[in-house]
Amino acid sequence: MTDSITLTVSPDEIEMIVDALEADLEGYVEAAKEAREDGNKEDLETFAEAATRIQALITRLQDLVEG
Repeated sequence: MTDSITLTVSPDEIEMIVDALEADLEGYVEAAKEAREDGNKEDLETFAEAATRIQALITRLQDLVEG
């Protein structure tokens, strides 16, 4: 991704976004587990990639609040 935007949010708002992303992450992790159990490699890769990207975003947002 080369595009970026500037957005002003409060630390509380970042925490809310992180909470929502964590809930979303749980869903993708669970979906990846189910895809693995079903032997669905394509879905497994898709859900695992989504989970990885969400986790990276969570980390970036938490660093903004903690940093």
